[in-house]
Formats: sequence, structure tokens, C-alpha cells
Amino acid sequence: MEFTEVIGIRRSIRFFDPDRPVEREKVQKILEAMRLGSCAMNAQWLRAVVVYRDQLSPETFEKLKLPVAGVIMELAPVHIYCYGDLSVIAKDHGARPKQLIDIGALAPSHGWTHRFVDEFVWPQLLEPLTQSPHYPVAMAFDNGGCATQGVLMAYEEGLGACWTAFNTEVAKEAFGIPDDWVPHYLLNLGYPAESREAGGQRPRPPFEELYFEGHASKPFRRDEAVVEELRQRKMIQAPAPLPNRQQELRELARRLGLPE
Repeated sequence: MEFTEVIGIRRSIRFFDPDRPVEREKVQKILEAMRLGSCAMNAQWLRAVVVYRDQLSPETFEKLKLPVAGVIMELAPVHIYCYGDLSVIAKDHGARPKQLIDIGALAPSHGWTHRFVDEFVWPQLLEPLTQSPHYPVAMAFDNGGCATQGVLMAYEEGLGACWTAFNTEVAKEAFGIPDDWVPHYLLNLGYPAESREAGGQRPRPPFEELYFEGHASKPFRRDEAVVEELRQRKMIQAPAPLPNRQQELRELARRLGLPE
């Protein structure tokens, strides 16, 4: 599948085939895609715990669920609990940017040297960052990018996915989560029971309300020729609701034993 189509077909899938297991190699491919995501200073804060629904005790599983999300968790055979490890930078002391210097990813032409890391990056940027209330937010931004690569890999592999919240205290005890891991979200994975289009591409605010050029008062002008190109390449697809979506929802509910 072309990259543009992978982006275009991505939906939050909420109806999975509960009886069709996900191959372990596909789970690994998703994690491999997450690992290759871009991250400041190559910190790689993202941590993930893969949990198979059918290996959870009924008592633990019930406690992990939250309203609405619980139905999705029941249908998805695989759950990936995502966290950010706050301890990374404190343990690192600038070693990771030095590694990037050594392999030529960070160049002297841009001011990067081991001395620069020791005298400026670590004491004036990284160490203060670990003590800032903004640290978890900065970490979560990078982790979101890494996690998104995993989601796109899931669709490349023919799976569906949906992010949900979860009971973080129960998960911490059940999965042995360290104190310095900050919970993000749970990625539910499985083979879609609903159509690939899942009712059509979700509505978004107008392009010019989101993006600007040169100044926050000047919307970035949307070129309709580019829109048409992306439509031809299947990134921009038919918007929701597609015809017969309500019928599809009723049939899914009946087949899966869910309320209509």
C-alpha cells in the first residue's frame, strides 16, 4: 500500500473481530515502527507493554476497563499500553546526543561537539528540563510521533487500531509499571469487523482554520489542485457518513452481541 493511502485509510476502528488473533510478527512490526520514530536528543522515551486480552484474568480485565473504552477493549485481541519514561534524561547525562555526534547525525558545522554537550546542552537544557513541569508535555509530543508510526504500520499490515484511555492504577499494579513511567494511552489492535472505510473519513475543521503562513492571522491557502492529487492517491477519501453506515452499525451490534 502506498504511504498516502495508509494515511487515508487510517480510522479509529472500534469494531474488531474478537475471535481472530493478531500474529505476533505483526505486533513486532508495529513496535519496530515506533522505535524508529524521531525523538529529541534520541531520548526515545516511549515504553510499551503488549498485553493479550485472553491472557488477562477476568478480574484484572474488568478493572482495567473504563466506560465506552471497555467495549473496544473486549473486542480487540491485543492491547499495547504506552508510557513515557521520565528517567531517561537523568540517567543519560548527555550520552545520547554525544552518540549522535559520533555517528555524524549531529555535525560540527551546526555547533555540535562533546564539549558543547557537556558545557551547554546538559547543564543548561537537559538537566533543567527534567525539573520542569513542561517535561512530561515535551516527552509526550515526541512519543506521540513515535506511536503514530506504529499505528500506520498496523494499517499497512491489514489491522485496525483505536486509542483509548485505561485504568492507570490497575495497569501499574498488573503489569509492574515503574513509578517514573507516565501513562499515555492504550492502543487496541485487531482485525476490523467493520468495513475498512468505517463509515468514511472523519470530519475535520476547515484547513485554513488550522494552518497559517508567516503570521497567525494569515491562513495557509489551500490549493485545490493538491487536494485533487491527494484524492487520486487515496489520501483524501470519501467523507463520513457513507451510505448504509447506520445499517452496518446495526448489523455489527447484532453479530457481536452489542446494544443497538
